[in-house]
Amino acid sequence: MNSNQLIDAFQRARKDTDSAVIEGVQAIKHAARFQAQFINIITCDQKQLEMFLTELAPDIKSNILSIVEEVSQVVFNKLSPQPPRTQVIAIAHRRSYQLQDLYAKKPIVFLEDPRDLENIGAVIRVAAAADVAGVCITGPADIWHPAVIRGAAGLQFAVPVFNIDIDDILQFGRPLISLDPTGEELNFTHIPTNAIFIFGTERHGISKQLLAQSNKIIRLPMKSGVSSLNLATSVAATLYRLP
Repeated sequence: MNSNQLIDAFQRARKDTDSAVIEGVQAIKHAARFQAQFINIITCDQKQLEMFLTELAPDIKSNILSIVEEVSQVVFNKLSPQPPRTQVIAIAHRRSYQLQDLYAKKPIVFLEDPRDLENIGAVIRVAAAADVAGVCITGPADIWHPAVIRGAAGLQFAVPVFNIDIDDILQFGRPLISLDPTGEELNFTHIPTNAIFIFGTERHGISKQLLAQSNKIIRLPMKSGVSSLNLATSVAATLYRLP
């Protein structure tokens, strides 16, 4: 593949709903560790990449290096609007998850109409670490957007992720637990382990419709005068208080 074809491939991949553009060594490391199917891995500094992988991911170093292609700095800078400072970028096939396959005894994280792409990614990163059943979002944001993948450090390949409609989440028949300032202080004594935890946007919170449909509304304890937490912080504080 010549330089123009490579640049075109990355431009097309950003619009392709079957492809994922993965930027940076941390995201590529996680994608490789969780068996992503790569189409291209490109760097403009293979020696630096080898050093990063030796330090950060010796377990999958050889797998990554076996398919890496080195290009000039000029070409590399044209593969992304914001070329990653670690100077490695990839295209992989998106993983296809099925809602019916979500593990029945683990919680689901549900984000209603989130707007900040990096914040969505940070939620996925926390959710993968906490080993939840999956992360679902509504609204126009693409959960596989390159900025979301960057924020998630490539962990879309470690935890099932979905763009869904609200009706899809209701069909699960799982308890709906909304995190909202109007709720009672968080207590997990009577919350089932398979609950769907609903989080709204930092500005608008959860819609009245979803609050009305919730089985329980809870809030995180906070110091008086503190009005809100970052979305990913709220998710982390909730998941890591689960029994």
